Amino acid sequence: MDFQRFFLVLIFSFSAFLLWDGWQRYQQPTPPVQTAIKHEITAGTGLANIAKISPEIQNPNLSRQTNLQGKKIVVRTDNLLVEINTAGGDIQRVELLRHHDSEDKNKPFILLNQEGGNTYIAQTGLLGQGLPTHQTLFFANADEYHLSDGTDTVSVRLNTADNAVSKILTFHRGSYLIDVTYEIENLNATPLTASAYFQLVRDESIPVGASKLVPTYTGPAIYTDQEKFQKIEFSAIEKNKTSYPKTAESGWVAMLQHYFVSAWLPNGKATREYYTKALENKLFSIGTIIPVDTIAPGQKGNVSASLYVGPASAKLDDIAPGLGLTVDYGWLTIIATPLFWLLTFIQGWIHNWGAAIIVLTILIKLAFFPLSAASYRSMAKMRIVAPKLEKIKQQYSNDREKLNKAMMDLYKTEKINPLGGCLPMLIQIPVFISLYWAILSSVELRHAPFIGWINDLSTADPYYVLPAIMGISMLIQGKLNPTPPDPLQAKLMQLMPVIFSVVFFFFPAGLVLYSVVNNILSIAQQWYITRAQETELKVAV
Repeated sequence: MDFQRFFLVLIFSFSAFLLWDGWQRYQQPTPPVQTAIKHEITAGTGLANIAKISPEIQNPNLSRQTNLQGKKIVVRTDNLLVEINTAGGDIQRVELLRHHDSEDKNKPFILLNQEGGNTYIAQTGLLGQGLPTHQTLFFANADEYHLSDGTDTVSVRLNTADNAVSKILTFHRGSYLIDVTYEIENLNATPLTASAYFQLVRDESIPVGASKLVPTYTGPAIYTDQEKFQKIEFSAIEKNKTSYPKTAESGWVAMLQHYFVSAWLPNGKATREYYTKALENKLFSIGTIIPVDTIAPGQKGNVSASLYVGPASAKLDDIAPGLGLTVDYGWLTIIATPLFWLLTFIQGWIHNWGAAIIVLTILIKLAFFPLSAASYRSMAKMRIVAPKLEKIKQQYSNDREKLNKAMMDLYKTEKINPLGGCLPMLIQIPVFISLYWAILSSVELRHAPFIGWINDLSTADPYYVLPAIMGISMLIQGKLNPTPPDPLQAKLMQLMPVIFSVVFFFFPAGLVLYSVVNNILSIAQQWYITRAQETELKVAV
């Protein structure tokens, strides 16, 4: 059995699965959602309050009435344009000014939003007798806030009607972090015990501009020091089949999508509770509840957390432990992470991500040159003895046992290992898959130009030049390989370059560029080794 072709079939099957899975994801309609969310929260103390959070969706009329109660506050920094609703102080829209929209590069990318039939917002509130939730009306001193030249922060202070509670949102220059702090004054005659919740609410729709054929994860995630990073599928929340730490002294909660993330990062080491909930109309929430130290009568207390809303990057580990894992490199993260570090290092020298991909592919090919050489030598020998194999097949066509024995004797005589062309390739597969996911998942390649017509390595080649070149390179590789003895297998090998080219029409240009360069280098190496083997045979004869 030709194991190299077997693995080609496996790769083709995997690509076909990606096609089918992506098609299924995008064919399923997303039900309409309401634009306002109400969580009916009763008074409570300390942790274990999650049972008292009963999400409900208001009907459209009540939603509109609720929205009219709050005013829109706009905050602009060098990185963010944020809209806050004074009803609850919800962060209901976030534009990333340094990142372009997926479809219109003249517009900034919108991460959080509550318009156009979709919902993705950040909410906070307090749990305790008479304390404000995200349904409480706050008051602000201004409708617009700007980060002034020469200043590093700008703060928005929202106050309740009795001024007992203030919600302060602080924005920083050059940062995607928003610090959210509650200052609470106990106006009662008895000690006040309270807790705060910080949650993200989102529908299950796939982000606009996401690849239809290369599906990536969209949904909640949680990180704790004990259990590390865990994704929580929307379907698991809906079926109440989730498994994650309900309490911890560390960690964060997040909503992930391709290239971008929002995450609540609690401050301090106080024990906090984590929760997920399925709401009506296909809305989902993930959040954390943080206790507030008991506040004596007439005294003040506070509780805070930071909200990160921005691009996913391995550098996020500097903000919070494990936050860099929001860059999804799949199950080969341990290999993909250093590969992308090397890719970034190369790009820092040549300042072109496409050229960096080419250089990295060459370096990887050089590192695996001995293994590839062993594989191609074995294939060259198989190509040379192909006429003898064909003769044996004709001689023992009616006796499979004798056929197999004669083939094994030939392999032994010619000193050919039938697995020699497969095993070296098998060792390289994890590295190539890791590089594949590193290129696919890195926001740095989003809207990154290469040359000429390729002005975005994260999207498909607009003129399909790279996929066409890749198909031609596969045809050339097929000519260098020994002809399969099975006519059906031979026909499949002839069709695969065409099929792969069509599949790669829709893949990001960066991934196709990597495949093209790898194929070209493989052709050069295989041609050289095959020629050398044939020369050795002629000399021996």
